[in-house]
Amino acid sequence: MKETPNLEYVDKLAEGDEAFRQKFIAILKEELPKEKIEYHDTIKSSLLQEASEHVHKIKHKLNVLGMHNAYTMAVQHENELRNGEQSFKEEFLSILNDVEHYLKTI
Repeated sequence: MKETPNLEYVDKLAEGDEAFRQKFIAILKEELPKEKIEYHDTIKSSLLQEASEHVHKIKHKLNVLGMHNAYTMAVQHENELRNGEQSFKEEFLSILNDVEHYLKTI
């Protein structure tokens, strides 16, 4: 079953503070698209060590957005990239596309 991003963790963290919640969401909306581009560029250039560093940054955002299975896969992808492998690249990119789309709707 495909995971859907959500803001449950952000809402819990904000504890009703709407300004904090909006600022947190704004950070996600600003950072994730840039990190996605950086990840894609390093994968395209076969800079797998650098790509693993981008996955490392992104995986925490997946967890924050309630995507625990995607987080687990990202950990595997990060480790694979460090070993010169990239079998999760299409799945990871699909997840990033889904998250980016979600962030545009909130």
